[in-house]
Amino acid sequence: METLIEEVWGDAVPRSAAPTLQTYILQLRKKITDALPADSELTAKDILATSYGGYQLAPVEPIRCDLVEFQRLTAHGTRAMAENAPHIASEKLREGLGLWRGNALVDVPLGEVLRMEVIGMQEARTRALELRIEADLQLGRHAELIGELRMLVAQQPLHENLCAQLMTALYRAGHPWRALEVFQSLRQSLVDELGVEPSPRLQRLHRAVLANDDRLDRFTPAQRLLSA
Repeated sequence: METLIEEVWGDAVPRSAAPTLQTYILQLRKKITDALPADSELTAKDILATSYGGYQLAPVEPIRCDLVEFQRLTAHGTRAMAENAPHIASEKLREGLGLWRGNALVDVPLGEVLRMEVIGMQEARTRALELRIEADLQLGRHAELIGELRMLVAQQPLHENLCAQLMTALYRAGHPWRALEVFQSLRQSLVDELGVEPSPRLQRLHRAVLANDDRLDRFTPAQRLLSA
């Protein structure tokens, strides 16, 4: 109850918060009832159950949630990467990312509780995207990744992992000078905005491009060169 009240009203909690919240729960259960199949053996109280001090949304099959499915596919893809199976990793991570349509809960008014949950969802999405690109780099898809990575780096110019992946894709596509430009742009942004230099791992990648290090043709930066 306390968490729900905090989410709905924040610091401006009215005296009628508890009974008002109970009214909201009744309205939500009515919507659940309307959404259930006519022959369902479940009731709204089975799905949104009263528990000690609050309410619990029960994980009842066959109800499915995009977020849970995304987490399942991402876990599968992550395991496949660890087992050196980039084809499977790319497929599963791409499938999971395909469930997204814009930002998490974009059409939901957010209180403090949900805002923190959204941060976690977005971080998981970003990590899955980086891992999928990593898998595609291992599969030699560097040329087709360049456009996507350029867009992502333009959106997040301080994101070192994405910059490293773009540098790798450009180098493997035969454009080392463009990879060096990406590093210089990243460095300038970091110095101007944060007053810091790129991390040692990015500087190692920069030196490897300058030296035409053949490891760049065999391994992705995150796996070998950047962890050296």
